[in-house]
Amino acid sequence: MLFVGFCSLGVWQVQRRAWKMELISQVEQRAHLPAVEAPGPAQWPALSRGGDEYRPVRATGTLRHDRETLVQATTDYGSGYWVMTPMELRGGGTVLVNRGFVLPAWRKRPAAAAPTGETQVTGLLRMSEPDFPFLRHNDPAQDLWYSRDTQAIAAARGLGQAAPYFIDAARGPQPAPDPAVAPVPGLTVLHFRNHHLSYAITWFALAAMVIVGAVIVVRVERRSRSGA
Repeated sequence: MLFVGFCSLGVWQVQRRAWKMELISQVEQRAHLPAVEAPGPAQWPALSRGGDEYRPVRATGTLRHDRETLVQATTDYGSGYWVMTPMELRGGGTVLVNRGFVLPAWRKRPAAAAPTGETQVTGLLRMSEPDFPFLRHNDPAQDLWYSRDTQAIAAARGLGQAAPYFIDAARGPQPAPDPAVAPVPGLTVLHFRNHHLSYAITWFALAAMVIVGAVIVVRVERRSRSGA
């Protein structure tokens, strides 16, 4: 039973490695394609994580800075927040735009006049992040957010029909701003951990050790019986 169990885990890790390698290949190819128009409400039901995530898109609409949501995050800059700003699309519906990372000091900055009128945002399409059970749960009542759950944020902010994805805004040619003063965009992580091969080797090695151990036990048992 141990042998079969360890082998099953090893095979599962081999399958996971193949899936991860395919995912990495797809993301690397997709993330460097030319930007296309962000999917509108008619296309939302057909979107999928495997087929659409990390696709470069552009969206045109009006940013609603009065309904921003701060989602806790940790980056190379330290601990802070993603600034999730609703954009009312020109063609209808609302999509959340991750304008970038800010430090807690950003919340204490002097109030600034938010830009008005239509604007265009370019970035990577990211599918909504569910309220993962192994993370702290989002608490809309206390306005505490730990995952970028677009539907939960839309409900809490009264945004109406919201996209099942958000846009990670891309960084332009200008230098990155001070995250204590303005959001730093373009921090999407495109590198995925892939340790499945080492995990598979570990499980198969344990399976082999079970066989070796069983052989040793059988030989010792036979010797003890013959000696008796």
